[in-house]
Amino acid sequence: MEPTTKLPPAQVYAENTPNPATMRFVVDRNLVPEGRLLEFTTPEQAELVSPLAARVFNLPFVTGVLISGNSITVTKNDSIDWDLVVLELRAYIQEFLQTDGRVVLTDAPAQHLADANERAVSHAKPANADEERIIAVLDEYVSPAVAMDGGHIAFKSFRDGILAVSLRGSCSGCPSSMVTLKDGIENLMKEMVPGVREVVAEEL
Repeated sequence: MEPTTKLPPAQVYAENTPNPATMRFVVDRNLVPEGRLLEFTTPEQAELVSPLAARVFNLPFVTGVLISGNSITVTKNDSIDWDLVVLELRAYIQEFLQTDGRVVLTDAPAQHLADANERAVSHAKPANADEERIIAVLDEYVSPAVAMDGGHIAFKSFRDGILAVSLRGSCSGCPSSMVTLKDGIENLMKEMVPGVREVVAEEL
């Protein structure tokens, strides 16, 4: 019987996010290329694309997984507190990276891979100069800070002065995200993009 292949040691640490339902696990290596995000909201979605996400979904309290850069953001239900499972989940992720190590299947169906990326990352296509400016401001000033908390923001629409964005990962359903949206992002957009009157979160 051949010995199990041992991959390089992986360092994983947990970070709280503004959303009490999510925890961000940071790894000492990139899990996916910079600029790519993969989001899964069901085990079935994960099984088609990401062995790592599928493994995390084996835990009964997990309801969502977002993989980006060198981190994996996990959303749980209300059945258990993070204090009781965060060390277990950190070790679970670490063990997987040191034994299996597959973040994305090499033969993942292209459409399912695109779907996972689409759920997480895509801006709507800009229709005019104002929308191009909005996307540029989001990418330069907003997205880096949101990503540090294990979340993602994307432009969805701009009509009659109302800018709609989608919030994913730790931002989705976060009690403090609406405060951030209004006090931070809305004020920034009003200053940087003339014509923006209000910023709202699109229903997912």
